[in-house]
Amino acid sequence: MSIVTYNNRSIANISAIPGAAESLTHIKTLTASSSSTLSFVDGSSDVVLDSTYPIYLFKFINIHPATNNVTFDFQGSTNTGSAYGVTMTTTSFEAYHDEGDSATTLGYSTASDLAQSTGFQDLTGGIGNGNDESGSGQIFLFNPSSTTFVKHFISTGQFYYSDDYSIQRFNAGYFNTTSAIDAIQFKMSSGNIDAGTIKLYGIKDS
Repeated sequence: MSIVTYNNRSIANISAIPGAAESLTHIKTLTASSSSTLSFVDGSSDVVLDSTYPIYLFKFINIHPATNNVTFDFQGSTNTGSAYGVTMTTTSFEAYHDEGDSATTLGYSTASDLAQSTGFQDLTGGIGNGNDESGSGQIFLFNPSSTTFVKHFISTGQFYYSDDYSIQRFNAGYFNTTSAIDAIQFKMSSGNIDAGTIKLYGIKDS
């Protein structure tokens, strides 16, 4: 049997694979505890959200609302968090399936898109606040420090809808500004984030 090699070295002798995990750098973790908002502000509390990385990745994990049937939302800032209300245009579609195996769909979510709006973009539909209910997902934010182009994002999320549905949400869009996005804020559409974790990573060499 042949021995698999990597750059002329056997697998047993490799301590790390260049360009794999090394390209993803953890920057900051925020944990909710009855929190009204969670914010990542460049230059504050060890947060980096500038030209250091061309792509940033936010992972939201087991976001649990205090209020039943509310969405998990986000917005950006161009003034290091003094205000969150950058104009966005976005798209949104989702697939769902209920626990009773009686309802399924895949379709555009008209109520969840934005058209030149300064409101918060929802990343999920109405998450239930039962003890076992939550939502998880991720957002890719591209080149937020650019002062030439608008700032694109793509998000995917999976959540437990309050009426016992599994729903997968897909969002994409852009912050319609040539100013740098230097802060991102997360919140529920109503009430607090009872529990959950958001992690910020930088992706280099991309």
